[in-house]
Parts: sequence; structure tokens; C-alpha cells
Amino acid sequence: MTTTVTTETPPEVRPSNPQELLEQMSLEEKVYQMFMVKPEQLTGVYPTTASGETSKNAIEEYPVGGIVYFADNLVSVPQTKDMISNVQQYAKDSSGVGLFTAVDEEGGTVARVSQKLGTTSFSNMKYYGDINDAGQGYTIGYTIGSDLHRLGFNVDFAPVADVNVNEYNELGNRIFSSNPYVVANMATSVATGLQDAGVCATFKHFPGLGAENGNTHDDSYVTIDRTVDQLREEEFVPFSTGINAGVDFVMVGHQIVTGFGDNLPADLSYTAVTAYLRNELGFDGIAITDSQQMNTISTVYSSGDAAVMSVKAGIDIILMPEDLQESVNAVCNAVNNGEISESRIDESVTRILNQKYELGLFDEN
Repeated sequence: MTTTVTTETPPEVRPSNPQELLEQMSLEEKVYQMFMVKPEQLTGVYPTTASGETSKNAIEEYPVGGIVYFADNLVSVPQTKDMISNVQQYAKDSSGVGLFTAVDEEGGTVARVSQKLGTTSFSNMKYYGDINDAGQGYTIGYTIGSDLHRLGFNVDFAPVADVNVNEYNELGNRIFSSNPYVVANMATSVATGLQDAGVCATFKHFPGLGAENGNTHDDSYVTIDRTVDQLREEEFVPFSTGINAGVDFVMVGHQIVTGFGDNLPADLSYTAVTAYLRNELGFDGIAITDSQQMNTISTVYSSGDAAVMSVKAGIDIILMPEDLQESVNAVCNAVNNGEISESRIDESVTRILNQKYELGLFDEN
């Protein structure tokens, strides 16, 4: 009599912490973590309002670190919950870690979720800045954060931390105040509320768009004529306060600041990102670019050049490059040819994975 012995293949053991996962990742996988894109950039279908096999295959092929959703992606509360839940599971199944799922939900005129899904609405932030009540700011942040968290979002590209230096800037009533200390008080209160509700807050748009007289969406160049001392007296005040309070993300804008002396958009500038945001202000959270599809980047730089310059500047996540594959390939090539060290990539990916671990986005074994 012959006895047949069957053996079962042991289940794959997923990394249980950021360092384990980092050590298992290829260079390409690490670089993909440094990109956040619209879902349409993965699926090729516009608008993406469901997560079927196309999204599953796309996540496996392009294992990005995050997805940002806009109003056209949001149809109803159940659809949004399912869409985000499904894509999170696809990412975890594919790479062992989930996605940053982001939205612009400032309140007022920039409120994708409130306007489409009927969550709690608020006035523009200038209204609350005029009152300057930190408790009210916290309630706004906690309410928005709770609404977003229930839907599956874990990053909010808010609050606006710019100071209203020039009344002709593109942000208008989205800014709390012309007083940097009022902006610091209110933006930090909103951010604290968001993060207490389980959603990462994002101070934007470093080093400050409030002194501009242009539009980074439409213009090829936006130059802000400010000295570093002027920035320290006004624009840096809210960012410094938010950083000291533990804000998770800072979004770096595309404005050229004359005081930096390099004639570069801030998100491509080592002076802006590393010398001032990192070293002087002490930020060790996640530095993300503003959308690189905006004209100040896309009409001046190729996707690949912009991505490489951003990484060299000290950026952790590149938001919405014009061409994702070109950008990833360019960063990988820059590492392979010695222009960027792999340890520089690891520095950013460690920040990203640590934040995801705190958010509970690692796959459970």
C-alpha cells in the first residue's frame, strides 16, 4: 500500500513593518511609492468611478503610493466607499501596503466631497479667520476629517496656510487672513482636528502663494518678489507653527521666489525644500509637490526632468506628473547612473511607509 503525502504551500508572509517592506522592494517599486496620481492616469478611463479589474490590473502594473480623487470620481457615498475600499485591497494584495487616498477638502469653494456627496459644508476660510477662534478651527478640521475618514480617505490636501500678502493672489478667500499669526492659529487648529479624526493634514502651498500676482495653474512662470527675511516675518510663520504641532504633509508650490536666488519653482528647488523647509523649519514629514500638470511645470519642464529635480530638491511625493511612466523611468535612471543615490530614495520611502504604517495600511498577515 502506497501512502501519499501531500504538503501545502505555506502562505506568503507579508512584511509586518516599514523596514522589512523597504528591504524587500525593488528600486522601481520604491520609486513608484513616490508618486500620487489621479485614478484616470492608471486606468485610462475617465472618469473612474468604480474599481473593477481594470483598476486591479493597473495597480499591479503601476504600484503608485497614492491616488487623489476629484469631483468627477465621486457619485454617491456607497460608490465612493466601495471604490476606495476596493482599490486599497488591490494595493495590499499586490504590494503588501495600501495607498494614500487623497482629496482637496478645504471647505468653502474647494470642497469636492461636500459638494458632490453632501457631507458637512463650511464657508470659505477667510470667514473663520476673521473670527480667529482656535476651537472653531479644530471643530472644522475634526468634522471634515471624520466625514472623509468614513468614506475611506486618509489624506486631505488642506488647510491653506498661505498668508494674504497680495490681494491679487489666486487663492482669495481660501486664505484665513493677512495676519500670519491668525493663519498659524487657524490652520494649525484645522490640521490638528483633521489628524485627530484619522486623516493626514497638508499645509499648503510652501513657501507661500499669498504674495503672488499670477496663477500657477495657467501661467508658465509665477515669480514672487520676496526676500528670505520677509518670508521669515510672514509666510514662514504658519508653516513653522504647523510643523511644530506635527502636521503630516507639507505641499510645496510652483512659485519662483526671488530671495532663494535659483530661479526655480519651489518644488524643484533644493533651497526651498531642503535648506528652508527641512533644515531651517525642521520639517521631517512628507513633502509633496503641488500638481505637476499645472502650467508652471508642464509647459516648462518634461515630466522626467521635473520628477528628477523634485527628488533632488528633497521632495518625497510627486503629485500628478504629466506622464507617470516617463517620470518613474527618469528617477530610476537617475539612480542607476549615480545622479541620485538609492539612499536618497530610501529616505523618502521610509517616511512614506512609516506614515502608512501609522494609518494602518500594512497588509495583515
